Amino acid sequence: MKAKDIANSHNLDIAAFQAWVPVSGFNWKNTMTGAIDVLEGDIDAVVKKFKYDHSPEKAQADAQLQKELAAILITSGFSFDGYTVTKYSGYISGDDVTQIDRGTAGSWFGGATNTGSALTNSLVLLRRNALMELKQAAHSLGCNAVIGVDFDYITLEPETANNQGGTTYLPYVFAVTANGNAVTIEKNR
Repeated sequence: MKAKDIANSHNLDIAAFQAWVPVSGFNWKNTMTGAIDVLEGDIDAVVKKFKYDHSPEKAQADAQLQKELAAILITSGFSFDGYTVTKYSGYISGDDVTQIDRGTAGSWFGGATNTGSALTNSLVLLRRNALMELKQAAHSLGCNAVIGVDFDYITLEPETANNQGGTTYLPYVFAVTANGNAVTIEKNR
């Protein structure tokens, strides 16, 4: 069923509903005309989730979650001054990845990509996103801190054979993984 028709029949904001469907987790497809079709059988479940995702309750829950994630402490060490580790919940990780085009040196349509500059500009965001995933993993375990945090960096230079017998160089892939131990800490008295 077309997203526009669903939105109309349930008095939903059409633009907001169409923008939400691809990130909703429900099955959908983009038609040749650019319309979005919802492929779920239970349209009422789709509408209910949309209404919740755009409700004040969801906004309040998201704000509370962000507050709790911001309070999670992170260190590369194995303790926090003034705190005692009361529970170890295990090793956790958070990841982020980006692709950087190689560019086409000497091409009429574009020059070579300055890979070093593009990677440097991406690294801050990659590390920040990896740390956010690390905090989310700790939160899901009921922990309020992560100790022993370090980063691993992965670089891939994918290439493949093309149908003319040559090599096709795909974009560079750079990944950052933040690792640590999820713990619960309590302030010393």
